[in-house]
Amino acid sequence: MNAAIDDFIQYLHNVRGYSDNTLVAYETDIRDFLAFYTDYSGASPTPYDLAGVDTLAFRAFLASCQRRGLSHKSTSRALSSLRGFYKFLAQNYGIKNDAIGLISSPKVPRKLSKAIDPIDVENMQDAIRVIDAHNPWLAARDWALVVMLFGCGLRISECLRLSNHDIHNRPEILRIVGKGNKERIVPVLPAVWDAVDKYIAVRPFSNNDRDAVFCSVRGLPMSARMAEKVVENLRHYLQLPDYVTPHALRHTFATALLAGGADLRSLQELLGHSSLSTTQLYTRVNMAEISDIYAHAHPRAGDS
Repeated sequence: MNAAIDDFIQYLHNVRGYSDNTLVAYETDIRDFLAFYTDYSGASPTPYDLAGVDTLAFRAFLASCQRRGLSHKSTSRALSSLRGFYKFLAQNYGIKNDAIGLISSPKVPRKLSKAIDPIDVENMQDAIRVIDAHNPWLAARDWALVVMLFGCGLRISECLRLSNHDIHNRPEILRIVGKGNKERIVPVLPAVWDAVDKYIAVRPFSNNDRDAVFCSVRGLPMSARMAEKVVENLRHYLQLPDYVTPHALRHTFATALLAGGADLRSLQELLGHSSLSTTQLYTRVNMAEISDIYAHAHPRAGDS
């Protein structure tokens, strides 16, 4: 069984181009199901035993996920992981199971993310100067990171994968490789380059083309957790709501573009969404904000 799982993970990595975090999630989901099915059936299954798993067993697994407190999103992802694994087994091992196709995914509530007030983003620069007062180059790095996330709408992983070669000579566009190894073009505003240039000028490490733009204090590539900690410290210092995260900076970028008249297809391309339905969530957010403003400010809002 381990060989089949390893082959599947290698396929996702080499052929599908999935990120390391996604690979870990897929493997965790599959091994979680196998552990459940071992208890359920009374024996550790072989790959060929998986052909005989019926709908009752799959539904029992989903029920066990709920009992353990897994969210609808995590349970839905686990089922998606299993479907992918079974499809791989059918194509590469001749092991087919029709029952899994009869199982419906749990409905995942689509939450509306919140945009950060532009004033709060501006205040982050002064806050960074205070937080990193002991180390000016870290202050320059943290502000460049915030500006890049906010001004280009990048995911953390995309931002931290940028190399010195990518930003050489301040290109007007960046070629970003996002989820599923899909490439997209992202324009860069002069204000973003200004912040990045000031950081590069004081960064105490080499400018080797292959090195990451954003570095840790040791000169190693900055991790996602480090980037999250930067925004977390800003949130605490400025006493901002819990939804102020690196992803919220990306969301604020998208909301601002939509409010400025950007069409959904263009926004989908800029954000690297595989599905337009994901981008359409920003329409709901924007209209919710407009409705809230109307309710509180329009002089006839209370008239019936």
